[in-house]
Amino acid sequence: MATILVVDDELGIRALLSEILSDEGHTIELAENAAQARATRERMRPDLVLLDIWMPDVDGVTLLKEWGGAGLLTMPVIMMSGHGTIDTAVEATKFGATAFLEKPITLQKLLRAVEQALVKAAPRPAPAPLMGLPSYARPDPIGQAPSGLPGHGAAGLAGHLPGGGNAPASEQSFELDRPLREARDAFEKSYFEFHLAKENGSMTRVAEKTGLERTHLYRKLKQLGVDLSRNKRGSAG
Repeated sequence: MATILVVDDELGIRALLSEILSDEGHTIELAENAAQARATRERMRPDLVLLDIWMPDVDGVTLLKEWGGAGLLTMPVIMMSGHGTIDTAVEATKFGATAFLEKPITLQKLLRAVEQALVKAAPRPAPAPLMGLPSYARPDPIGQAPSGLPGHGAAGLAGHLPGGGNAPASEQSFELDRPLREARDAFEKSYFEFHLAKENGSMTRVAEKTGLERTHLYRKLKQLGVDLSRNKRGSAG
């Protein structure tokens, strides 16, 4: 997970973005003006900055130029504005901004922009050595699937894995010889536990995936006895 600096002079915007991004597992630092942003950037070295354009002391584009000119633009910066124009967005991009978000910012656009910015900024890992694989199981030079592997897909690969290749499948069985309500509750509990595990405990993403409001989702999970603590991300991300 990333350390994200949110710079905005509006308390409500800072609180909302902090809540959403914290729920995604990120560490959030807040600044209400350029002076605080400079100090926090120097102290924390954030992985990403969300920077408002219109601020009372120094506007966001000026701060962006300042960081770029001083060689301090070592992290992606997403600009935000409720009064932005195409020219403003183009200018911000020209001076090093990764993206531009227009207020009011929707949840989907925010999460997508943050994810894309972090992916672009992340160093690409070196490919793992393939010495332990037989020649037919190694990728060809252009990165396609193994061409010499007997059979096709998972079934073809299974016979060549250690222990016969019987990889564990994600299965869930239900006892159907029970009252309908009990069976339904058991299914719903497994359903929500599956999505919580898949989304690493992010209530925002689970609410989005299941189509429930977050307040309703919290009540539902409590009613079903779902243990939320084990699905929370660790501090290391």
